[in-house]
Amino acid sequence: METSEKSVMGGALEMVRGEIAAHEKRVKGRYERLWAYYRNPMVVRAAEERRGFWGGVRGQVRDGRWYELAQEVGLPARLMGASGRVVMGPGSSGVAAAQGRSRERVIENDIAWRVQTMVDFMFGKPVVLLSAAADAKKREVIRRVLDAVWQGSGGVSLLQDAALLGSVFGSVDLLVRVDDALFAQGAEAGGAVGVSDLRRIAELVRIEVIEPRRGVAKMRATDYRELDAYAVLHGLRGERVREVEVEGVEPRGWIGRVMEAARKGAAGVGVEVGGKREEVVEVLTAEGSAVFVGERLVRESGARSRGWSGGVVPVVHVQNIAQPFAYDGMSEVEPLIPLQDELNTRLSDRANRVTMQSFRMYLAKGMEGAGTMEIGPGVVWTTENQSAQVQAFGGDAACPSEEQHIREIREAMDKVSGIPPIASGVVQAKIGNLSSANALRVTLMGILSKTARKRLTYGRGIQRVSQLVLAALDHAGVLKTEPEEREIVLEWPDPLPEDERERVFVAEAKLRLGVPKERILAELGYGPGDAGVM
Repeated sequence: METSEKSVMGGALEMVRGEIAAHEKRVKGRYERLWAYYRNPMVVRAAEERRGFWGGVRGQVRDGRWYELAQEVGLPARLMGASGRVVMGPGSSGVAAAQGRSRERVIENDIAWRVQTMVDFMFGKPVVLLSAAADAKKREVIRRVLDAVWQGSGGVSLLQDAALLGSVFGSVDLLVRVDDALFAQGAEAGGAVGVSDLRRIAELVRIEVIEPRRGVAKMRATDYRELDAYAVLHGLRGERVREVEVEGVEPRGWIGRVMEAARKGAAGVGVEVGGKREEVVEVLTAEGSAVFVGERLVRESGARSRGWSGGVVPVVHVQNIAQPFAYDGMSEVEPLIPLQDELNTRLSDRANRVTMQSFRMYLAKGMEGAGTMEIGPGVVWTTENQSAQVQAFGGDAACPSEEQHIREIREAMDKVSGIPPIASGVVQAKIGNLSSANALRVTLMGILSKTARKRLTYGRGIQRVSQLVLAALDHAGVLKTEPEEREIVLEWPDPLPEDERERVFVAEAKLRLGVPKERILAELGYGPGDAGVM
C-alpha cells in the first residue's frame, strides 16, 4: 500500500465482520459435514486406542481397526458399541460381551462416485467460448484473449474443481483477480494482441475458485443476488507461515507468500507474528481489495485498479442447481446423506449376520462331555442316553428381504441423484433391445436432464466471469471493448460418446441446407491448416 495514497478500504473489514461470525457459527459446520460425507476421509485412531493393533493389547481397541471413516458417524449406537472395550467377567471365558463391543461396520461410499460422474458429464470435455461482437476481427481477438486467461487459470481442470465444489456444497464462487501491474503498464494493444501479449495477460488476470468454506458474502439488503462485499478467509485451518516482523518495514514479502500459498490451495494458511496466531482475511468490494492480518491493514489495491469491475464485486456466485429466493444452491450430497446412512447400516447388519451364521453350530442335550467332543468329518458321537439330542443351527441362510431392502435403497439413491450405475460404466443388462445411442439416452435421461439444468447456472457464471475479464482489460487499456461486445456465447459438447458416422451424416445434411463449409469442418474438428479439407 503506497503511503501517499488515501486508504479507501480501511473500514472494509467492519463491513463483513458480522457475516464472518455467522459463517463460523452456522455455515462452516454444515459445509464440513457435507465434505466429510463426500470425501469419507480415513482418520487414524489415537495412539492409546491403536495399542491393541500394534502392541497386541487387544482390550484397547474396539474392533482391531487402526482407522475410522467419516461416514461411521451416521451408524446407530448398536453398531458402534456402548463402551468400545472388551468386557470381562465371571463365566465369560474371555469372550467380549455383545453389548460392550463394536460390531462389524461396513462403509460403502455411494456418494463420491455419483458426484464424480456428474462432474464428468458436466466438464468432461472443453467448453467453447465465442464472442458475440459484431466485428469479426474483434471476435477473434476476444476469443483468443479469453482462451488464454481461462487456460492460464486452469482450463477444464478449473471448471471441474468448480463443479465438484458446487455439487458438494450447493454453490461455488469464482473470483477474477487482476494484478496491479496490468493497470500500471497502461499499454493499449487494441486489436493487435500478439502471442507475448496473451501470455502477459494470462499472468496478470487470473480466475480462482473460492471454496465455500473460505468464502463469505455480504449480500445487499435489498437484493440477495447482489454483493456489497466479499471476504476470503485464509486462516481457517492448515499450516503456519512463520515470519519475523521488522519495525518500520512493510511486510510485503511474507503477506505475498501467504496469498500465493492460498491461491495454490493451502486454504488454511495463517500468519504467526511475535508468537501470536493471527487470521488473514482478504476483503473485496467494488472499489478494490484489501488484506488484513488480525485488525491491521497490510495491503491494499492501487489507485489505478480501483473500480475496474464497473461497480460490482469481482466475484461470480454460481448455484449448483438453482434454488428460488435463496443465495445458496442445492447440494448433490445433502439429499443422499440419509440414504447413505441407511445403506451403511444395512450392509453392516448383513456383515454381522454373515459372521454369526458362517459356521454351523450344534446344541447337544443329554450327552456327557459334549463340550470337549471333537467335531469333524467321520467323527461319530455315541451315548447310552436314549433321550439325547443333537440340534444343528447356524449357517449362512438366505435372507431375501434383506437383499431386497438393500437393492431398494440403492434404487432410491439412483432416483434422488439422477445418476444410475450405468453412467459410471457399470452395465446391469438393463439397456434393452434399442440401438446403442438411443438406449443410452433413454437410460441416462435423468443425468442428461440434470446436466442441462446445471449448464444454465454454470454457463451464466462462465459468461459473467468472462465479461469481468474483458472489463478489466478495457479499464487497463489493454483491449478496448464496449459492453455489448462483451457478450459471450457458449458451445457445450455432447456428454455422450459420439458416433463418427452419425456426425458425418449430420454434417452432410447441414451442408445441403446451406450451412457454411468452414463452420461444419470446425464442428468436426478440422482447422484451416489441415491439408485436403478446405
